[in-house]
Amino acid sequence: MRVVADTYISPWKGALEHALPEFLQFYFPHVYLDIDWSQEYVFLDEELQAAVKDEELRRPRVERLVRVSAHSGLEQWLMIHIEFQASRDRAFSERVFGYNHRLYDCHGRPVASLALLADNLKQWKPAPFEFDLFGCRSRLDFPIAKLLDHAGNEERLLPLENPFALLTAAHLLARSARNNDRARFAIKWRLIRQLYVRNWNRQRVIDLFLVIDWLIQLPEELQMTLWQNIETLEKKNGKPYISSIERLGMKKGFDQGHTTGKADALLLLLEKRYGEVTEELRKVVNSANGSLLDHWLGRQQEATSLKGIFPHLHSTAKAAKARNSAASRRTAWFQKRIPS
Repeated sequence: MRVVADTYISPWKGALEHALPEFLQFYFPHVYLDIDWSQEYVFLDEELQAAVKDEELRRPRVERLVRVSAHSGLEQWLMIHIEFQASRDRAFSERVFGYNHRLYDCHGRPVASLALLADNLKQWKPAPFEFDLFGCRSRLDFPIAKLLDHAGNEERLLPLENPFALLTAAHLLARSARNNDRARFAIKWRLIRQLYVRNWNRQRVIDLFLVIDWLIQLPEELQMTLWQNIETLEKKNGKPYISSIERLGMKKGFDQGHTTGKADALLLLLEKRYGEVTEELRKVVNSANGSLLDHWLGRQQEATSLKGIFPHLHSTAKAAKARNSAASRRTAWFQKRIPS
C-alpha cells in the first residue's frame, strides 16, 4: 500500500471517531470488554497536540487520544495508532514509547497505547521498546493488531455487522487486485453495495464509503460508471446517502478543478453536515483561491466541527469578540466617571 498524505488517511479518522466501540471490539476485544460504554468517551485532540509535534501529526498515519471510563469506575486514556506503510519501520516501537511518555510528562496520566498496522509484511510485529542503563530499566509493551492477520478470511468478514470487518475486507481485497482496474471496480462496487444492506445511519455509510473510496481508487471512466451505479441503487432502495452531495463535492471540487465548482461543493458539504452556513463564511469560501479551497475540502473529511476546518476564522471572531468586550468595559468605566 502506497504512503499517502494526511488528507487521504483522514477517512480512517472519521470512521474511528464515529465507531470507536466497534473499532476496539474488532481489533482489541480485551480492551473493549474493560470499558464501560454506558459512559461518554471523549477524543482529546488538544491534549494530543500538546504532547506531539505538528510534523509528526502530518505523517501518513492516524493517531487519536481518547478518554474512556473503565468498569472499575476509573477514567482511563487510550492512545490509538493506525500506521499505513508498505515496509518495516524499525523506529515504530520507539515512536509509540515516545508518545506514551510525552503524554504522561505533559498531563501526568498513564496512557494505554494500541497499534493497528496496515503494512504488507505478515511476519513483522514490532517488539516492545526498552532500554537498560546502569540498572535503570524502562520498557513499553503495547497490544498490536494487523489487518494482514485476516488475509484469507475476506468472505467471512463481509457479512459481519461490525463496520471494521468490512473495512478490513476492503483493505485486503484492494491489496489483492492492486494491478487490475476491472477487478478493483468489481470489488469496490461489491463493497459499496454492502453499505446498503445494513441498517446503518447515513453518517456511518458516508464514513465507510470515504475509506473504501480512498482504498480503491479507479480511473475516471470507471469511477463515473460507479457513480451511475450508486445513483441507480439509491433510487431503487430509497436511500440517498452518498450520490448527491458527496458526488457533487467530489465531481466539482476534485474532477473539474474549477474554483467556482470547488466553492459550491464545499458550501454544499458544509450545509449538509453542519446546517446553515453564515453569510460571512459563504463570502470567505466564495472569495478563496483554488489552493485554499483544496485545503478546506481536505480538512472537512476529518473535521467534526466548522472550527476544525476554519480555525483562523474562529480565532479572528474570538479576537473581535475580545476587542468588543474590552471596548465595552472601557466605555462603562468612563461612563461611571463622567458626570451626566
